[in-house]
Amino acid sequence: MAGRGPIPNGPMHPRPLIALLDGRDCTVEMPILKDVATVAFCDAQSTQEIHEKVLNEAVGALLYHHITLSREDLKKFKALRIAVCNVPGYGVEEVADTTLCLILNVYRRTYWLANMIREGKKIAGPEALRESSQGSARIRGDTLGIVGLGRVGTAVALRAKVFGFTVVFYDPYLPDGIEKSLGITRVYTLQDLLFQSDCVSLHCSLNEHNHHLINDYTIKQMRPGAFLVNTARGGLCDEHAIAAALKDGRIRAAALDVHENEPFSFSNSPLKDCPNVICTPHSAFYSDQSVTELREMAAGEIRRAIVGRIPDSLRNCVNKEFFSPTYPDSTNGSVGFHGNFSHAAGAVPPVVSAPAVAAHSTTEPAHAPIPAHPGIPVTHEPPNHHHKANEAESH
Repeated sequence: MAGRGPIPNGPMHPRPLIALLDGRDCTVEMPILKDVATVAFCDAQSTQEIHEKVLNEAVGALLYHHITLSREDLKKFKALRIAVCNVPGYGVEEVADTTLCLILNVYRRTYWLANMIREGKKIAGPEALRESSQGSARIRGDTLGIVGLGRVGTAVALRAKVFGFTVVFYDPYLPDGIEKSLGITRVYTLQDLLFQSDCVSLHCSLNEHNHHLINDYTIKQMRPGAFLVNTARGGLCDEHAIAAALKDGRIRAAALDVHENEPFSFSNSPLKDCPNVICTPHSAFYSDQSVTELREMAAGEIRRAIVGRIPDSLRNCVNKEFFSPTYPDSTNGSVGFHGNFSHAAGAVPPVVSAPAVAAHSTTEPAHAPIPAHPGIPVTHEPPNHHHKANEAESH
C-alpha cells in the first residue's frame, strides 16, 4: 500500500475546541480563531490542573509560560503523531535589547551607582566618584564575543556595533560567509572567542553537549577581568564557578537573566555573596508587545492546523518528520491521527503550540526563543588563531 501524503483536516464537528491551557483570557486568540474553533482557557499552572473534559475534547492546545514540555512529553507526542509547534520569532528584539542593557550596565556600572544613591551614599568630589565608579570601562574598541549567532545573537551583534564594539562570534552550525554580510568576525573555536573577548555574551540553546559551557576551565581561558552576560539558558553556566571567578576578579562583572534553578532565589544562590553581579528573573523576553505577538503567532499556527494540512501548513512544527509517510514508525506508510488528547479516533491531530519547546530540560521555562541551531558544543582545545585549520573540526 502506497503511503499517502498530508491530508486536509476534517473536523468531526464544525467548531473544534482549542484549549488555552495556561492563560487567563483568550481575547487575543479569539479574533483569529473564532470563525473556525471554540476557544476555552484554563489558567492551569501544571498539567494536573487541566480539567479532564478539556483533555478529552480539545483538538489543539496553546501553552505559554507555566506548563513546560520535556523530552518525555515530546516522545509521547511522537508516538501519538501529535504535531508540536513553537513560536521562535517572538521576543527577539526584547532579548537583544535586554542583553545590550545588561552589557551597558556592567561596563558603565549604572546599576550599582544608582543603588548607591538610593541607599543614601553621598558621592562628592573626584576621589569619591573615582572610588564609586571603580571598574567602569569604555565600550568603543572593546571586543564583544557572541556564542551562538541565531536570531538573538545576530540582533545583539548589530546593536553592539552601533556602540563601537568589535564583534566576534562562534557558531559551528552556520555556513561560511554570514560574517561578511554582517561586518563581524568569525572564530572557529570557543577557546578563540574566550581568548579574544573583553565581554562574552551567550545566545545558544542548551543541550547535553554544552551544559556548563561556562565553567572553571573555560573561565580560565577568558581574558582576565572580562565581563559575562547570559540571556540564553541558565544551564549554560556553572554558577559556582562564576561566583568564584567574581570573588577573585577573574570575571570583572556578570549579568545573568537566566539561572539553573528557576524561579531564581538570590538568597539561596552561590552568587549571593558575590560582588559585581546583576541577576534578573528570566524576564529578557518580556514586553507587552512581545506577549501579544506571541499569542497572535501561536493562534495563527493553530488556525493553519485547522483549516490547512498537517504538517505542511504549519510554519514551525518541530516534529514534522514524524508525519512523513516514509518515517519508519508509520503503519503502511500512512500517518496516524488523533482527535483529542485522550487519543480517541478523529480526523484532526492535536497541535500543541508553545513559545518554545524546552526539549533539553524539565526545569527550563519554555518562554525563551530557541535558536535555529541545536546548541554550541563544548570543545577543549587550546586557543588557536589558525581558523582554517580548525574549521573542519568545528563543523
